[in-house]
Amino acid sequence: MPDPHPRLAILGSGPTGLEAALAAAEQGWPFTVYEAGASPASSVRSWGHVRLFTPWAMNVSARMARHLGEAGVAVPEGEGCPTGDELCDRVLDPVAALPEVAAQLRTDARVVSIGRRGLLKHEEIATAERGAQPFRLLVASADGREEVADADVVLDCTGTYGQPNCTGDGGIPAAGESGLGHRIRRTLPDVEAEASEWAGQTVLVVGAGHSAQMAAASLAAFAQRHPGTAVVWAVRAPEPTWGEVADDSLPERAALVARSRALAGGGDPTVRLERGVVVEALAERDGRVAVTLRNGSTSEVVVDRVLSLTGAVGDASIYRQLQVHECYATGAPINLSAALLGAAGGDCLQQESHGIDVLRNPEPNFFILGSKSYGRVNQFLLRVGREQVDEIFGALAATNGA
Repeated sequence: MPDPHPRLAILGSGPTGLEAALAAAEQGWPFTVYEAGASPASSVRSWGHVRLFTPWAMNVSARMARHLGEAGVAVPEGEGCPTGDELCDRVLDPVAALPEVAAQLRTDARVVSIGRRGLLKHEEIATAERGAQPFRLLVASADGREEVADADVVLDCTGTYGQPNCTGDGGIPAAGESGLGHRIRRTLPDVEAEASEWAGQTVLVVGAGHSAQMAAASLAAFAQRHPGTAVVWAVRAPEPTWGEVADDSLPERAALVARSRALAGGGDPTVRLERGVVVEALAERDGRVAVTLRNGSTSEVVVDRVLSLTGAVGDASIYRQLQVHECYATGAPINLSAALLGAAGGDCLQQESHGIDVLRNPEPNFFILGSKSYGRVNQFLLRVGREQVDEIFGALAATNGA
């Protein structure tokens, strides 16, 4: 007899994807988790050396703690802030290894594109027929093998890490940027572990967000032990705020902001801040990179490496054949984006989920969760992803009579 429950495809095995997997297991619904990397939570592993601002108590959900506890796994607690590796080692990997999850988790399985069986994007607009047809997922492995899988419900929890913004002004590539990919790093490096790549180098850091601040701070400390290492730090704002939060309750974040202010004020001779500038062009010259900066007039700096940390957005290309209404400003689903912009942003600690209605798309049973659901709004908090999972599974259970 056919299973009457919806078949779920969960894209991504990070914190939100694994939360959704546990929720599906609790409902007894068939599901598959598709992870593009070679291991669970591979995106988190890629920034594993970075310490979170938030403590264990904010990074372990009640659902994860319950399942781990029932399996006899010690659940970390307290106010200590884990690194990405510690979060994986002590929470995400053990959750992925639980029998109720492991059997349904596929690694090295990147969902390249999603469509509807027998339908094109512009067909059956807002009709019951569209929702009656299963989703078709094109799934690819690292060696190029491809297959098609079906699902009744798709939860896109693929996040934003690994989808970096361009370095140039206006969000487009700077002249010459596309041809210099081998000289541009777009993820936060572990400079101590990669010492041979950074020692004695002049590095251009582009960006003023927390990732760029961490990079500048770590390179400045690194330069004290490796003479000849220098940092040119380019930021768009004439007077950056560094994301400062009044009476910040997160000590790690407050310390980073204080360090950034000190570096910006000339507190370290190895760091030179270029305020109010954008990257106009990049060119290879005598084995180095000549970078044209613009601030009314143009100037040039010559560096060995470029560290472009200008933010990231989720990959929207995978659902281009679905009926998803995106915000023209943030790139996020329109209803959630309107709610976030209406709330005027604010500190991430003030964020909360806005209910099931803002998570719905014109495409029936297709949901974007986690950090990807926020688009270019950067106040996402893991707690919100957990709340989104609860809201969606509550709605699905009501629809399916569970």
